[in-house]
Amino acid sequence: MAQRGAAIVLIGFMGTGKSSVGRALAQRTGLSRYDTDQMVMQRFGVSIAEIFARCGETAFRDAEVEALEQIPRSRAIIVTGGGIVLRSQNVETIRRLGVVVNLVAAFDTLMERLQRRSTRPLLQTENPRATALELLRVRQPLYESAADVTVDTSALTHDEVADEILSQTEEIRRGAI
Repeated sequence: MAQRGAAIVLIGFMGTGKSSVGRALAQRTGLSRYDTDQMVMQRFGVSIAEIFARCGETAFRDAEVEALEQIPRSRAIIVTGGGIVLRSQNVETIRRLGVVVNLVAAFDTLMERLQRRSTRPLLQTENPRATALELLRVRQPLYESAADVTVDTSALTHDEVADEILSQTEEIRRGAI
């Protein structure tokens, strides 16, 4: 296996706090932050919802692959979209980039957070709760198998999550975990 990079890569279901925690980590560490969703939106020039509506999910997933490939292998904070683990190629890439941190939260907490934003294209269904539950059922094993570390964000602030991630990733780098 190729030597792992020095990045901290955040994965997890929508609503777990990846973007906010990524910003907190970048601010705390002074490292560059790469957000694959932002990179894809910048490429298309429209929102994720618009990409899904105009081009479909496959085009979005293809663009995610390209976005990951553009990220330099360096010390950085990398925030990924919730579906990044759906392609094994992406899992291989994020593991090469660095330590992979799976952010999780209790399902009711996720739903509360997700209801604050109605822009999630995959939840534009008749029953968003059932859709989210099914997506999570499919994705959770993929997150778990890709991750080096799991952090529950349910009852923590973004700064507390960032502290926990920095502590655990440092232990991994020292070989303590």
